[in-house]
Amino acid sequence: MKDYIKVIGFDADDTLFINEPYFDEAEEKFCALFEDFLSKQSISQTLFQTQINNLPFYGYGIKGYILSMIEAANKISDGKVSIKVTEKILEIGKELLQKPIVLLDGIEDTLKQLHGKYKLIVVTKGDLKDQHRKVSLSGLGPYFHHIEVLSEKDEIDYEKLLKRLDIDASDFLMIGNSLKSDVLPVLNIGGTAIHIPFHTTWAHERIDHEIVHDKFYTAITNAEILPLLL
Repeated sequence: MKDYIKVIGFDADDTLFINEPYFDEAEEKFCALFEDFLSKQSISQTLFQTQINNLPFYGYGIKGYILSMIEAANKISDGKVSIKVTEKILEIGKELLQKPIVLLDGIEDTLKQLHGKYKLIVVTKGDLKDQHRKVSLSGLGPYFHHIEVLSEKDEIDYEKLLKRLDIDASDFLMIGNSLKSDVLPVLNIGGTAIHIPFHTTWAHERIDHEIVHDKFYTAITNAEILPLLL
C-alpha cells in the first residue's frame, strides 16, 4: 500500500473524535419528553425516519437533526407539542453544538507520523461550519492539507473529489468508521479503504453484508494503521 498511496482521507466524526454517543444521548433526552405518547422504540423510529426523509432537504449535521426533532415531535404528539417542549428540544440541539471535542485514542500520534509522508485531508459529511469548527477545536487541523465537507459520500462524490485532487483512484486511501460511507464507495471506484470500527454507529451507516476485497483492510486501533503505511 505504501508504494502507491499519495493521498489519505480521514473521516471526522467517530474517526478523529467522538460524535455518535452525543447523538445517542440527545435521542435519550428527546424520547424522555414523549414517554407519555409512545414507547421509546416507536419514538426513536419516528425520529430516525424523519431524519432520513429530511436528508435531501437538510443534509447531515446537528442543525438538520434539530429540525427533524421538532418535526418528529409534532408527529408524535399529533400536533399538540407545546412551546415549552419545543424550547426543550432546541436546548437539546444547542447542547449538541457545545459538546467537547474528545479525540479518539492514538489518532494524533497516527497523524503526526503520517504527516509529511502523505497528503492528509479530512473527508466528512455534515454542516460545513460545524465540521470546520470541530476540526479546528480538535487541534488536529495542522496535520491536514484541507477539509472536504461532502453532501454525500457516494461513488460520484468521491470521483469528483479525486478529480479536484487530480489523482487516480488507485492513489487514494480512505480511513473511517462507516463501511457504507467510508469503505464501499471508495472500493467501488478503485480506491483503497481502511475500516476502523467504532463501538456505536448510526443505523443509516450500517450494512448487512461482509466485505471481501483485496484493497480493504480493518484496523481495530489507530496504531494498527501505521504498519500498513510506513
